[in-house]
Amino acid sequence: MKVLKIACLIILGTGKLFSQENTEKNDNNRLDFTANIQNNHLWRGLIITDKPVVMGNLSYALDSEKKWKAGIWGASSLTDDKDGTHYKEINYYIQYSDGRLYIGLWDLFNSRNINTAVASEDIFNYSQTRTAHIIDLRTNYTFGPSFPLNIEADIMLYGGANAGEVVLEPDGSYKKNKYSTYIQASYPVIAGQKVNLDAFIGAGFALNDRYFLYGNGKNSFDIVNVGVKASKTVKITEHYSLPVAMMAMWNPSNKYARIQLAATVF
Repeated sequence: MKVLKIACLIILGTGKLFSQENTEKNDNNRLDFTANIQNNHLWRGLIITDKPVVMGNLSYALDSEKKWKAGIWGASSLTDDKDGTHYKEINYYIQYSDGRLYIGLWDLFNSRNINTAVASEDIFNYSQTRTAHIIDLRTNYTFGPSFPLNIEADIMLYGGANAGEVVLEPDGSYKKNKYSTYIQASYPVIAGQKVNLDAFIGAGFALNDRYFLYGNGKNSFDIVNVGVKASKTVKITEHYSLPVAMMAMWNPSNKYARIQLAATVF
């Protein structure tokens, strides 16, 4: 009945269960989850899907200060893409964050459009040559209040047969991983206002190969993600506010651009 009551409150938009007072009272609760809705899913300059997406993140704090967390992140598009495939993803992670430094190890599994000739659809398959999983090391650091530049560096450590991350010998045996790497710099151009604005630029390359995941397959280093992101909080009721964002993204390497609208429902 409690779950049903919460669901009804969300639908009715009262938001009372998610008020600031309740958040403060339950701050010692280590278990948490959030939900987002977006008109598409863009990731490191890539268009994962152009269809509307619902995302959820379930996390558990491993320490009382909530610096260490383990969790499950998942997403699904609401309709099929034009090629008839349906975007679905489930990821597992463990991460550390102290507010300025972030380090996370993520296990990514996107089940959309897996090419079974090169990768396995089996979510439990972690073999070097066939796994569709990608083990992704994520790091970022914000320099500080006086110069809040954020630098991000992410490396694919293992897997990714479906994404072309695995290079095989002519006989089909494992040769190497490319270790595709994404680096990004972002800066809050406008902060502390009704509408805040961040600008970012991201590039890709591979540590162990000429070609990498995020580019057009022609260059060993390329700018793949340039844009701005505006965000604000919309007050819905006295006790419920809705964080919303609009992002404009350009990929100079692949020569496309997108607008993304997103809202954090709770």
